[in-house]
Amino acid sequence: MRKVWVVGGAAVGAGLSFVMLLVLGVYLVAGNLSGGAGGGAKTLAKGSVPAAYQSLVARWGNLCPAINPALLAAQLYQESGWDPDVVSHADARGIAQFIPGTWAAHGIDGDGDGDRNIWDPKDAIPSAASYDCELARYVKDVPGDTTNNMLAAYNAGAYRVINSGGVPAISETQNYVRIIRSLEKSFAAPTGRVDPSEQAAGAIAYAQKKLGTLYLWGGNGTPEQGGRFDCSGLTKAAYESVGIKLPRVANDQYNAGPHPGRDELLPGDLVFFSDDLTNSRAIRHVGIYVGGGYMIDAPRTGAVIRFDPIDTPDYFGATRVTEDGAKALPTTV
Repeated sequence: MRKVWVVGGAAVGAGLSFVMLLVLGVYLVAGNLSGGAGGGAKTLAKGSVPAAYQSLVARWGNLCPAINPALLAAQLYQESGWDPDVVSHADARGIAQFIPGTWAAHGIDGDGDGDRNIWDPKDAIPSAASYDCELARYVKDVPGDTTNNMLAAYNAGAYRVINSGGVPAISETQNYVRIIRSLEKSFAAPTGRVDPSEQAAGAIAYAQKKLGTLYLWGGNGTPEQGGRFDCSGLTKAAYESVGIKLPRVANDQYNAGPHPGRDELLPGDLVFFSDDLTNSRAIRHVGIYVGGGYMIDAPRTGAVIRFDPIDTPDYFGATRVTEDGAKALPTTV
């Protein structure tokens, strides 16, 4: 159960004024910091990869210069959502979604136990990295970004990339490259300042208008639900009000952009909470940061949408939502 912050009527009025200043300030901050850098990191953001696979991704993600741990994590998340037992309609299998024929040719014994098991992440994750690097070698002389060409080869075949002189003009392939490169940013620990979100102010303004609304488990704010929300329903609706469509559940929303540190938070960032601080898939609560160590959130049954402090033992981390990051998220995870 989250700690309750109870305020009287005068304090609520002061709080709303405070939020209005923050809403205006977001745009000022965005203008002042628009030259900031983010992404491109070789290390993984805290908890972005489930603990069971973190060391594998960190190790094998540096197998060759064309990949990095965040890129490899983005591929695995896009392919399987970290499910080692999933089978696709095309019979792609396991956490790395190898088709059996491709596995027979390119699967490796990643853990050195004498077999190559398509279902074992200790083999499948190293095999995915190895296959990426093999494709990168095939297209190394093609003009353009080697990593983009490698991803295009993964999707459309190396021969198409070579014949096209780069990423081919195939919408599925171009979208695949765009999605993985966007997701890469959400798995990477930023190496510099993360650019502010221009949509943050609008999302805060939406959430502010819902203060005092009674919580509803599974609530999306529809008229049939009396305009009530749960935590991720509120954040989804807040960002949808400014044209960004987020996934429905909190742990998927974590991957909608890069991850600022606690001392880098800006109003509009999504802040997340979990009982397992090593695994983003275990996230169970989300709110919208408003500054000063507080968020607007829909906390639990029996409570109302309100201000709550974020500095609690279950604080997991934050995401600065971007339009590209949200669009990149798979709909089936």
